[in-house]
Amino acid sequence: MRHQRYGRTLGRSSGHRKALFKNLITELFRHGQIETTEAKAKAIRPLAERMITIAKNGRSGRINEVHARRLLVARLNAPEVAALVYDVLGQRFADRPGGYTRIFKMGPRKGDGARMAIIELVE
Repeated sequence: MRHQRYGRTLGRSSGHRKALFKNLITELFRHGQIETTEAKAKAIRPLAERMITIAKNGRSGRINEVHARRLLVARLNAPEVAALVYDVLGQRFADRPGGYTRIFKMGPRKGDGARMAIIELVE
């Protein structure tokens, strides 16, 4: 039974799932939007928003700047994307209290009928 368990497992082992989430979030920040399944989009949304909040808090002085940068580098696959999140996205969303991403639902995927969605950063 899954009592007191949270999070989506997506039918993967924990290592595979963590790697998948890191890759999806890195590409979301790199390109601004990605097309993926609805379940994966809903799973990475809180993680991506938390990273933008870390960048905002590092820029505003709530947490140490070096610590914020290191947290982002540890949670993303590319150091250049972590720098982009800290420098560009942290500044862009400085006045926004939350809700940095949106999910658009699309039709089913042609091959297997999986529900697809676009997750993107709001402007």
